[in-house]
Amino acid sequence: MSDTTIRAIAHPTDFSPQGQLAFAHALRLAMLHRCPLDLLHVRDPDGPSELGKFPKVRALLQRWGLLPADASPADVLPATGVSVRKVDIRDDNAVDGLADYLWEYEIDLVVMATHGRTGVKRWIGGSVSDQVMREAQVPALLLGPQARGFVAPDSGELTLRHALLPVADRPEPGQAHQALARLLAGTGAAIDCLHVGTHPPRVTDAAQASVAVRCVAGDPVAAILAEAADADLIAMPTAGRQGFKDALRGSTTERVIAQASCPVLALPVG
Repeated sequence: MSDTTIRAIAHPTDFSPQGQLAFAHALRLAMLHRCPLDLLHVRDPDGPSELGKFPKVRALLQRWGLLPADASPADVLPATGVSVRKVDIRDDNAVDGLADYLWEYEIDLVVMATHGRTGVKRWIGGSVSDQVMREAQVPALLLGPQARGFVAPDSGELTLRHALLPVADRPEPGQAHQALARLLAGTGAAIDCLHVGTHPPRVTDAAQASVAVRCVAGDPVAAILAEAADADLIAMPTAGRQGFKDALRGSTTERVIAQASCPVLALPVG
């Protein structure tokens, strides 16, 4: 992610109905940051083009009251500050195709749906080149099957007031806090740092001031889910060197995604 702002967002889609909420989040966040939005789909290199199945940007903006019914594609950028690109990626492996694209085009945030634990496993099945594993350290906003979302699909209203950030000694909690603060810029959301255990790590903000950390006891996943009951977002720091694939691989993060009632941000750190 950029040190100052989000410069580009990508939304991988498999054209499923579950992906519509993730698409609404991707578009609304691109509007918030006034950055490009790439809609991505990976298909068999020998299969037909599926550009006609991509999410309908103008239809959603019309529902939100931001475009008239007769708007053209050229009207989207002036009305929203977002340039949209639909990208038909040809690759035998979805993860390879996505990771290569994220690395090459320097995407700062991925927004996508998961369909429960099997859905998460589907996204991470397959190998990713060593170079992409090292370089494509991309935060991923994941909307699991239980997630209610913080963007209203019918109006586009963004309600993001409370973000829960579980922290430990590793990955580095100060870096995680600062990266999350950059992502939340402009939302007004407060960051609630949580440590499951009795000895919390020291967390610092961008000004190197100490940030308060709450402590709770119990199983990490159960404690995080319980404390996130009123949260709009859970941010899960992950070991950043493994990038996009590692953001979905960790058992704790995967279990939280599958059960969380709000979106989960897999946040590579380090």
